[in-house]
Amino acid sequence: MGTELVKDLLSELGTAVRDDFTRNRRVLSFAEYLSLVVAEPGRQLRSSTQYITDCFEHYGTSQVTYPWGEVRRFHLFDAPWAGGEDKLFGQEHVQNAVYRTLRSFVQDGRPNKLILLHGPNGSAKSTFIRCLGRGLENYSTLDEGALYRFSWIFPAQKTTKGGIGFGGGGAGGPLEAMESFAYLPDDVIEARVRDELRDHPLLLIPAEQRLALATKIAGNFQLGDYLRGGSLSPKNRAIYDALLASYGGDYLQVLRHVRVERFEISHRYREGWVTVEPQLSVDASERQITGDRSLGALPPSLQTVALIEYGGEVVGANRGIIEYDDLLKRPLEHYKYLLTTVERAALSLQTSTLFLDVTFVGSCNDIHLSAFREIPDFQSFKGRIELVRVPFILDIRHEQALYGERLREAAGTRHVAPHTAYVAALWAVMSRMRKPQVERYPASLADVIGKLSPLEKAELYSYGTLPGDLTPDRAKELTAHIKDLWHESDTYPIYEGRVGASPREMQGVLLAAAGSTRYEYVSPLVVLEEIAELCKQTSLYEFLRQDTQPGGFHDHKKLVDVAKARLFDAIDDEVRAAVGMIEESEYQRVFERYINHVMHALKKEKVRNPQTGRMDDPDEGMMQEVEKTLEIAGKPEEFRQSLIAKIGAWSLDHRGQKPVISEIFAEHLRRLRDAYYEKHKKTIGKNVSDLMKYLAGYESNLAAVDKERAETGLKTLIEKHGYTKESARDLVGALASMRYRS
Repeated sequence: MGTELVKDLLSELGTAVRDDFTRNRRVLSFAEYLSLVVAEPGRQLRSSTQYITDCFEHYGTSQVTYPWGEVRRFHLFDAPWAGGEDKLFGQEHVQNAVYRTLRSFVQDGRPNKLILLHGPNGSAKSTFIRCLGRGLENYSTLDEGALYRFSWIFPAQKTTKGGIGFGGGGAGGPLEAMESFAYLPDDVIEARVRDELRDHPLLLIPAEQRLALATKIAGNFQLGDYLRGGSLSPKNRAIYDALLASYGGDYLQVLRHVRVERFEISHRYREGWVTVEPQLSVDASERQITGDRSLGALPPSLQTVALIEYGGEVVGANRGIIEYDDLLKRPLEHYKYLLTTVERAALSLQTSTLFLDVTFVGSCNDIHLSAFREIPDFQSFKGRIELVRVPFILDIRHEQALYGERLREAAGTRHVAPHTAYVAALWAVMSRMRKPQVERYPASLADVIGKLSPLEKAELYSYGTLPGDLTPDRAKELTAHIKDLWHESDTYPIYEGRVGASPREMQGVLLAAAGSTRYEYVSPLVVLEEIAELCKQTSLYEFLRQDTQPGGFHDHKKLVDVAKARLFDAIDDEVRAAVGMIEESEYQRVFERYINHVMHALKKEKVRNPQTGRMDDPDEGMMQEVEKTLEIAGKPEEFRQSLIAKIGAWSLDHRGQKPVISEIFAEHLRRLRDAYYEKHKKTIGKNVSDLMKYLAGYESNLAAVDKERAETGLKTLIEKHGYTKESARDLVGALASMRYRS
């Protein structure tokens, strides 16, 4: 039984692999490959840079809306091939900057600069390149991303035993009658010479005819310099010339020896994507192989030709991408060759020159870049480097998502309490905030921007939340200048997002919190304690040694208290809703009803009563009550007009979209919530106290109705907000102690 099962499994595997091999056209004769070029010239005529831009576009894009504006996101960086694992959070500006640079390379015909990603340590430079490389790996396995190379086949000088002809079929016959040796089995092949440089098969066509062919089949396709004027590697050229001479100039006889093979980009096997580590100093090499015994079966016409084998990182990366990790950590003389290699797309070795089709990408931190700018040779490099800044993440949501993944990995099977990643992300982002330069803004707004705290600035960037004490006019003006605030320091050496807590440093905080045994779960309170410990290590972390600035900027210890307060704000909201008080959606419902009545009142129209279905006058009493709660100063009519104007302004920026009241009037909703809290604080406090008694095991002291409310509250916290009974007990207990002790 077992033997038969194994046979069946092997048979199925064999069929699947064979079908995949045939379907993906792993091996072709040159004539078959030429047919493929004619059928899909756009795919087969593209350079490495065109290939990478096509990879960017293949996974699609979407517009992402932030408080400071819209930006295009490339889904390549969502890692769809891996279910989002190791995706790049945010950094859309980096994606677009690199894409624009690649497109400019396509326009120029070749990648004539090295794309250098620079930023503070831990700002996701390596993650960006890793996402791009993994995307290329996946893309190369698809029909849309098929890549081809070729090797030389030299058959035994004898007659085949039948069944071998062009394309693997035919009636058999002498080798001399075959149109291609591409499908010969190994037992009739005496030598096979591979090309480690992965020359494009079309380089086998002389340049003049190659250009004419491309023009004929692809029209105005922008042929890159590599195929427009490139040539075979020295080894391939030597074999080509020897065969052409041997066949008396019969070009088609030479092509019989060509086997076109599909290859896939692979970082592991150093094919089309290679990383050069800082400690490496040799990026290419050459070795004569004519005397190699494995090539002893070459035809006599080739045995006297000096054949050179090439190796090294640049060779492995050809037809793809080469990454120089921490480029500027290497001694200067180790990458001087890049000056000519990048500019000329050619690498000069001791005895030969290799023509390349490779995109150069590197990374470095800002400290090394600043030092590099000071050396005399910098001007030589400047024209051959395209700098792309990669700052720290400044959006709390992105940082929270990143830390959430890290916590899940570190915690294993342990429960991670709600808001654990949030408090770490909030503190990290606040540590990166830069005090605004008020002189850059209109006088009417300078005072508002000058008073922004790190928390207010971080929440303005992330959620569009405005400070609570702004008049409608100042709120509108600040909203209009969020984009200016976001880009304020773009031209500064110490730009926003260069200094602050690095995700690498925060990784240590998260690991320590995940390993703590104080609680049965991973607690946000432990995260805050670990951050407080981090703040004491001023000798280790340069960002902790910054001078504190007015408004709380760079006061990292106080920012821990700010993050803690925000943590309990979030817990407070969840607990209030859980114990039967008003939910966030109710504030929105009340305000939406208010806006509806305001709109009809301004138009002097009646409004439909949802209970009776009748058309009634707008409810002036309800509108005045809301305005009283919001503490509106000035004439109600002017305030109401400003609300409608704000909806109109939002709609102009979001054409075709239904107004999102919670986004447009986030501050008014917050005021409604706070007013409700003050009005019902005593009742809320009792309900929280009852919930704590229930969680502490004193439910027998509760009346039946209070016990039922507490049970429902705990169930809501667990099912809706992700608590366990233990984490709810500890966090609600801490909340009650801080805010509801009386």
